[in-house]
Formats: sequence, C-alpha cells, structure tokens
Amino acid sequence: MASDDVRTGGDSPARRPSLWLTIPALLGVVLLIALGVWQVERRAWKLALIDRVEARIHAAPAPLPSAETWPSINSANDEYRRVTAIGQFQHDRETLTTAVAEAGGGFWVITPLRMADGRTVLVNRGFVLPEQRDRASRQAGEPGGQVTVTGLLRTTEPKGGFLRHNAPAEDRWYSRDVQAIAAARGVQDAAPFFVDADASLNAPGQPVGGLTVVQFPNNHLTYALTWFCLAFMLIGWLVVAFGGEYLRGARAGRRSGGGRQSPPTGRNAGPIAEHR
Repeated sequence: MASDDVRTGGDSPARRPSLWLTIPALLGVVLLIALGVWQVERRAWKLALIDRVEARIHAAPAPLPSAETWPSINSANDEYRRVTAIGQFQHDRETLTTAVAEAGGGFWVITPLRMADGRTVLVNRGFVLPEQRDRASRQAGEPGGQVTVTGLLRTTEPKGGFLRHNAPAEDRWYSRDVQAIAAARGVQDAAPFFVDADASLNAPGQPVGGLTVVQFPNNHLTYALTWFCLAFMLIGWLVVAFGGEYLRGARAGRRSGGGRQSPPTGRNAGPIAEHR
C-alpha cells in the first residue's frame, strides 16, 4: 500500500538521542556554567586581593604586631604588611631553607631576632649561594648588637615544599615552617610568622634581602571562558540533536501527506473497477 511505502522508505527520521545521553548532557551544561560563574567570582576576589597587597607593601612600615594579636594573624588580613622589629640577631641559631632566586639555586638564611621584651621573631635575612652555606664564610660581616629590621610580614609555610617535606632531624628544610624551625633551634616565645627583610641591611658577603616576590597568578578569566565555551558546545550538540530530529520528522510528515491522492470524482471518474 502507499502508506506502507512511506513508512518503510529511506527517508525515515533518525532516532533522537537516548535519555541516558540527554540527562548527563543537561547536567553537564549546568555544571559547566556553574564552574564558569565560580571562576568569574574567583577573578573578582583575586583582583581585590592584589589591590590589598599592593596597598600593604607600599604603606609605611608599622611596629611588629603585639603578642596579644598573634593568634589572630592570618594570610588574608596580614600577609605582606610592612613591619619593623628591633632586637638582636641570634646568629648561632640560624637555619637555611632551600631557595631559588635570579642568581640560581641557594638558601634563605632564617635567623631569630630576640627583642627587648623577650619575644622572638624569625627573620629571613635574605639569599645566599651554595658557597656561602657555611656560616663561617660570612661570619665576619654579620650585623651585631641591636638592629632594626624592616620587611614584609609572612605567614608560616608548614611541612615543606612541593613533593619535598622538611626533615628537622636531618636539618633539611624546604619551606619556612616557623613552628618547626623554632622548635628545632630551641627558640622560645617565637612569633607564629616570620619577616622577609628588605635590602636595608644588605652588606658585602652577607645574605641579600629585599628579594620577596609578590606575584599572584590570575588565570581565572581564561578558565571562565573555557568552561563557558564547553557549555556552549554542549548546548549546540543538544540543539542539533533535537532540532535536527524535529525537522526531519516534520519533513517526513509532509512527504507522507503529499503522497496520498483522493480518487477522481465527477466526469473524470472512470469505471468503478479502475479504482478498486
């Protein structure tokens, strides 16, 4: 029959995507858009953080925070504040932590600064090359007596560096872990932060201060655009899959309707037998 020919012909519409593909695709669109929005929010937060840090590092130095405020010191509110501390270096308790600077690989020299009130703060005096690792090679020019240290307040770096853990028992340090260094050197009443000294105490043969790198990666806009583009591509797939199936179905319906003809009537009608 004519109607059967239409259903079994080569123009039958393609099947629409399975429900098991459609639901995950829709959930994927929602997730990708949410990730894009989250990255936009993270970008706004990062820009605000950069503005705050820029204001801190260019502000006039303030006295070291009092011991009463130490428990509330945190990265968000205090990192990179310019501070000053007055005291005497305990050079015999210095610690070297692995570092990389423009000059190459070397060490940060972390030295306790004992203040008049009995408190102690660890000071990163600066960078030395491997040949200056031995304190005897630079002991002659060490600052003695009372000194004033100006620098940036830094929060502790616990446990170690990337894939490298501090080993206090072996005196190997890959990060400036204030609590662990203070314990290893027998430093009492140590502040829970350290100070990156500026270049004001630099002297020939001594650690080079003022090398703090203040840089925050800000790739959030790139990440946001990536998530939004992926969501757009997934939406496009859904539109093509369902819109194409609908158009093919409508086209097939028009072809099926146009293929049926009513038997002629009136004068043009032939013998009844011809229309059986």
